Parts: sequence; C-alpha cells; structure tokens
Amino acid sequence: MLKDPFQRLNLDREVLTVSQLNGRARLLLEDVFAQVWVEGEISNLAKPASGHIYFTLKDKNAQVRCALFRQNALRVRQALRDGLAVKVRGRVSLFEGRGDYQLILDNVEPAGDGSLRLAFEALKEKLDAEGLFDAADKRALPAHPRRIGIVSSPTGAVIRDIISVFRRRAPHVALTLVPTPVQGREATAQIIRALELADRGGFDALILARGGGSLEDLWCFNEEVVARAVAACETPIVSAVGHETDVSIADFVADVRAPTPSAAAELLAPSSADVRQRLEGLRQRLLLRMRDRLHRDATRLEGLTRRLRHPGERLQQQAQRIDDLEQRLLRGIDRRLCAGQERLARLETRLAGQHPGRNLTLLRQRLDHLSSRLPRAMQDTFKGHRQQLQGLAQTLNVVSPLATLSRGYSILLDERGQAIRRADQTQPGQRLKARLGEGELDVRVEDNHQTPVTLSLLD
Repeated sequence: MLKDPFQRLNLDREVLTVSQLNGRARLLLEDVFAQVWVEGEISNLAKPASGHIYFTLKDKNAQVRCALFRQNALRVRQALRDGLAVKVRGRVSLFEGRGDYQLILDNVEPAGDGSLRLAFEALKEKLDAEGLFDAADKRALPAHPRRIGIVSSPTGAVIRDIISVFRRRAPHVALTLVPTPVQGREATAQIIRALELADRGGFDALILARGGGSLEDLWCFNEEVVARAVAACETPIVSAVGHETDVSIADFVADVRAPTPSAAAELLAPSSADVRQRLEGLRQRLLLRMRDRLHRDATRLEGLTRRLRHPGERLQQQAQRIDDLEQRLLRGIDRRLCAGQERLARLETRLAGQHPGRNLTLLRQRLDHLSSRLPRAMQDTFKGHRQQLQGLAQTLNVVSPLATLSRGYSILLDERGQAIRRADQTQPGQRLKARLGEGELDVRVEDNHQTPVTLSLLD
C-alpha cells in the first residue's frame, strides 16, 4: 500500500473537476487492487446483446457491482444465475461516468455449495439422458415382503425409526442391516460394496437410508458410481436419503423414493390391521363364492336327476330305433332294385334298337332307294341344262356379229386386224380386208371421204 497516494497523484491544493477526480480515483484503485479474489452470491444478473455480463456480488452486509466482458465471459463454463455462490477474480476499478466503484472480472468459479449444485445438475442431466431415471424400468415393490435388507449406518436414529415402524406395523417381517458409513470420503466405496452384498442376499426389497444433513454431508449419495450401483441392483430399492426436502441422485435412480426413512419403512411394512381387514374381506368373498357355487351345483344336480333315465328304457329306445332303421334299409334296398331293373330294361331296349344287323338292313334299303332315284335325277338335270344351253345359244346368236354379216353387212379390218370404225382411220391407197357373212375380200382405199355418207337401210 502506498504511504502517500496523494503525493503520487500530484494532489496538493489543486482544484479538480469531477471527471479529473473520478479518473485519478480509478487509477488509484486499479493500482492498489490490481487483482483480487472475492466470494459472494450473484444477484441482478443481466446479459445484454453485446455479450457482456453484469451482476451484483453480495453477502449478508454489502454488495459490489461486477462486469464480465465478452472475451472473458466466453471462458466461463458454468451457467451463471441469480443466487449462485461464486468466487470471482478481477481488478477493482471505477466507472467514471457515474462514479460507481466496480470489479472488472476475468474469471468466475463456483464456490462452496454452488459448485456441488452445478455438479449435481450436470450428473442428473447425464444419467437422465442415459435412461437411468425412466419410469418404465422401475420395479414394483412386493406387496407382502418377508425379508427386508437395510443399507445404512448402524448408529443413529435412522435404523431405530425403521425398526420401530416394522415392529408396529409388520412384526413378522425379518429385517437385516447391511452396515456402511453414509458420510465422508470413504463412504462412497463402502456404500457400493454394501449394495452389492445386499443384492446377493435374497431379500424381497432393500432400503437405502440416511438422516438429513447439508449437501456436502449427503454428497456420497450424489456420486455417479453410487447411482450406477443402485441401478445395477436386481432387488427393488427404496431410497430414503435425508429429510423430505432433500433430493439426491440415488432418489432418481432407485425404484421408489421415500421422503424419510420412516416413510420407506411404511411403504414396505403393510399394517397388520389393514392385512386383517383385507383377509376378512377375502374370507367373506370366499364364503359368498362357495355358497353361489354350491347353489349352482345343486340346481344342476337336480336338473340332471330329472333327466336321468333307467338303462332298460334307453335300451328299449335303442332297439326300437334299430328296428326302424332296419325297415328303412329294406325299403331303400327294394327301391334301388326296382329302379335298377327299370333302368336295365330301358338299356336293353336301346341296345336292341342299336343292333348292327338292323342298322345294315335299314342302310341297304336306303341305298336301293337312292340307286333308283339317281338315273331319274341325272336325266332331269341333263334336260334342264340342255334347255338352259339352248336359250343361251339363241341369245348369243342374236347379238353375234356373224348374224349381222349374214344380213349383208361387212367388217373392214386393217393390216393389224383392227376394225375400221371411221374414215379418218384410213389413208388413200391403203389395203384393207373386208369380212362378209361368207368369205373375205381384199380391198384398196381409193378415197376416204371425210364428209358423212347417208346409207339406205332399204337396199
């Protein structure tokens, strides 16, 4: 500490402005408190968009403003919140604009219970993500246990409270204490060994119990290895660690959580009065069921008795039924024989009608008839064809060119044998052939008159 800080700041009788005073005060504070560690509780936490963090660090009697700028805030791993106990490192400074004294921080760490609470929350999230808290995997407690294992300290009020509850509610249940320390550094490993030993003991259920205390006192039940040991047990476990307001990781992993060790005992110790009342209810239900069953059986027996007949009567009925069936069988055989005989007669008649000799006689008669009809049919067919041919010859002779030639006409043919139809198809001096009704003439064209020539049909 400077013996004369005012001399260092050149303060004598100089009159300073407010800005000068705050500036020199800031230099003095930063020089004297260049780096300090301060422990307190966070309040009035603010996180603006700039990324800086501002809060007030307080204890029971005082408070101080703190500023954690963005580049240092990125290095803080735990989530800051109001009420969190922390240890901070930084330099003391002064905000000249308002004259407020503050801490400029470069590191924030959890302090005391705050660090344990952060570790508790981190382990809780981890085990929950792995499925160790799933309700579907929880085992149901036995309704009427006979042997209970208690994993707890052999001293203290916890074991006495549990024994008192069982002695009052279920004195028939056998209790076995598996002793283990429940606080301190060595307690974690011994609790794990006690759980493994109790799980192999063949108990119907286990009680993991401890009295109340601070978070540090109960911390062995928040260790990950203890939680996994509880989850690995095959025997159903009731966790009763601390008072009703205390919560441990073992509570979440166990099959059932009890608020207190006495409550855990009550869960596994059915009340004798309740058991007697339930047994009485079951006895009444059994009596009613037996009476109903006897009444139904008696009614059924009476009905069967009325339906019961003498064996001789049943034999007579069977003999009568056999006689009736015999008569029905004989009648059926007779009907089948008659039907068979009728069918046989029909088949014989059909067979006689299909005899080869008869068929041959009929075919021969038909052949003779057809043979006699064939000459007449041929003559009639030839006569019809002859008459048709004569008619066609007469029709053809009418339109034949030869008939035209026989009436005095002729046909002129050129050297290629083509008929001459017009005068302009010939040339003077051209030789033609004239076909007459009888014979042919060779002619020569003297002149091919192009003018029309009138022919007389009377010549």
